[in-house]
Amino acid sequence: MSDSKTEIFEKLFSEEPEYQFFAPGRVNLIGEHIDYSGGYVFPSAITYGTHALARRREDHIIRFYSLNFEDKGIIEVDLNDLKFAEKDGWTNYPKGVFKMILDDGYKLDTGMDILYEGNIPHGAGLSSSASIEVVTATLLNKAYNLNLSMLECVVISQRAENEFVGVNSGIMDQFAIGMGQMDKAILLNTNTLSYRYVPIKLDNISIVIMNTNKRRDLIDSAYNKRRKECDQGLQIIRKFYDVASICELTSEQLESIKNHFDGVIYKRVRHAVSENERTLEAVEVLEKNDIISFGMLMNKSHDSLRDDYEVTGIELDTLVDAARSVEGTIGARVTGAGFGGCAIALVKDDQIDTLIETVQETYSKQIGYDASFYVAQIGEGAHEINE
Repeated sequence: MSDSKTEIFEKLFSEEPEYQFFAPGRVNLIGEHIDYSGGYVFPSAITYGTHALARRREDHIIRFYSLNFEDKGIIEVDLNDLKFAEKDGWTNYPKGVFKMILDDGYKLDTGMDILYEGNIPHGAGLSSSASIEVVTATLLNKAYNLNLSMLECVVISQRAENEFVGVNSGIMDQFAIGMGQMDKAILLNTNTLSYRYVPIKLDNISIVIMNTNKRRDLIDSAYNKRRKECDQGLQIIRKFYDVASICELTSEQLESIKNHFDGVIYKRVRHAVSENERTLEAVEVLEKNDIISFGMLMNKSHDSLRDDYEVTGIELDTLVDAARSVEGTIGARVTGAGFGGCAIALVKDDQIDTLIETVQETYSKQIGYDASFYVAQIGEGAHEINE
């Protein structure tokens, strides 16, 4: 479709949109699989994301349309009868946001026509669902004068995913998408939601997102197993240290009680403790504008997720190893839950074509099908677009 989004909106809904909002996707730069062990995460918004164009209606009907799912056509629901429905597919995410806002006692006195378009690769682990939720929450906040803060929009979006859609995810995705800032990552304590911004100067460097294109069938069972193993580790730690979570421990303290663990549980705990320390060290080196040291920490993070936490798999390891073999690569690691999904590499701009060519050739030879590549920068969080 060559028409602009505004023209398509007018054709679909017979009127011009009143509002246009954008919410990005996100990557986690370091601090993986430790949010549920009391650790820090370090995400940033990226320049891919979701646009939403909207207009308020006179009645209580909400009409959803996505340029990414044109075959589904316009999906129509009643504002006063919002229920999760499998048949409504992708619209359950924005529906959930409407429902959470109503449940919180806010007044939405009319329905709405909304057109969505996103360029976040579907199923890549870059949080397309959270992007849809946050763009919807920020749009409704403006259109209905709800006076919500961005943090309140973030929390409502996470609740839509947890309570309405039924996916038990943490808050990092929505937080990074709502609160992201250009050229900054966020050091976030997911327990307390205390956070601070850390500048990242990527001069002539880009983030190359490398998608394995692997179906992630294992992910739920393996994720639950890792959480259980961490719970077991915490029980052992508490016999020696009075801590609420694994990441309160230092590597030295863990080493002193090493003999009390079996091999697997020790490795899981060692990942959590060392990854938390790496994340805090990453902030220190970035504040000195030392991007080379940051890249080395990214590499160590991946190695720990491969060897101690065992959540990478041959596809991700092949991408990362091939990316690291390219001279212009500063660092490369899995991002997200693992077992497929994406890896990221920080790459000098003049080496991006070489990286994509090298990694693609190695990957398709070893894995038997192609990876996909997306070149991104660190972008702005959710915001209104005033054209």
